[in-house]
Amino acid sequence: MAKTAILFAGQGAQVVGMGQDLVETFPVARDLFARADEALGYDLTQVCFEGPEEALTQTENAQPGIFLVSWAALEVLKAQAPSFKFEAAAGLSLGEFTALTAAGVMTFEDGLRVVRQRGRFMQEACDATEGGMAAVIGLDEDATREVCAAAEVELANLNCPGQLVISGTAAGIEKACELAKERGAKRALSLPVAGAYHSRLMESACPKLETALREVDLNLPAVPVVSNVTAQPHATAGEILQRLVEQVTSPVRWEASIRYLIDDGFTRFIELGPGTALTGFMRRIDRGLEVHNVADVPSLEKTVAALSE
Repeated sequence: MAKTAILFAGQGAQVVGMGQDLVETFPVARDLFARADEALGYDLTQVCFEGPEEALTQTENAQPGIFLVSWAALEVLKAQAPSFKFEAAAGLSLGEFTALTAAGVMTFEDGLRVVRQRGRFMQEACDATEGGMAAVIGLDEDATREVCAAAEVELANLNCPGQLVISGTAAGIEKACELAKERGAKRALSLPVAGAYHSRLMESACPKLETALREVDLNLPAVPVVSNVTAQPHATAGEILQRLVEQVTSPVRWEASIRYLIDDGFTRFIELGPGTALTGFMRRIDRGLEVHNVADVPSLEKTVAALSE
């Protein structure tokens, strides 16, 4: 029997219209979107379905929006494949909150409210700093770290072989891209983001997020959830809180997290929520794995069919 892990994407996966066909097709999704609007006190559903894109891209909307669509994808999958079970969870950046919620650490409403606050705190940090991020393609980790040191920026995401993301001041990112190309990177391009996520420029968000998390009841996870910071499963509730705060300024060790799960015997991975970025990373980490995704009705139907085989 294949061991199954569920995966949740981070910010950047948002797209206007996300979740709409799930809501129109499945009552469980419709109920979740209604609960989300009530919990947050505004019409997140409309922002997800109709945008405009500028509104959905705002961090304080994108984060709860992606969380909500990802959660709806999980609940619809459970309803359509009643025998479906997962034995571990992981999520990239924002997605780690969804993974922890899926493992029972937080309630749906608490998770949603916390990621809304997290998005606002991070946006405030972005507004107070001149920061940016860039993807570095085709350069190994050691060489990229040398580039980061020379340009005084930081390694933010270790996604998969050949794809790393750096973060820092706008001037530092520009310099780092030039240096990376000189060192042999196939590409080094700035990303359309609001600021320098997963870098020290986000430090002002940390105490605010810690305060918000201390107002939430955190339970032990029912299944292992791999931490972005350590690439190891979370342990105590206190550690979960600390790691989620550290995650704001720490690099996301995504490839190491997935390799931990592979080494632990996991062979089936299901990405839940908008986009297929994590599925793409999985292909580059190990093409021999079974990987599915649920983002909308067609991908749901494919995954349900695959699970029933």
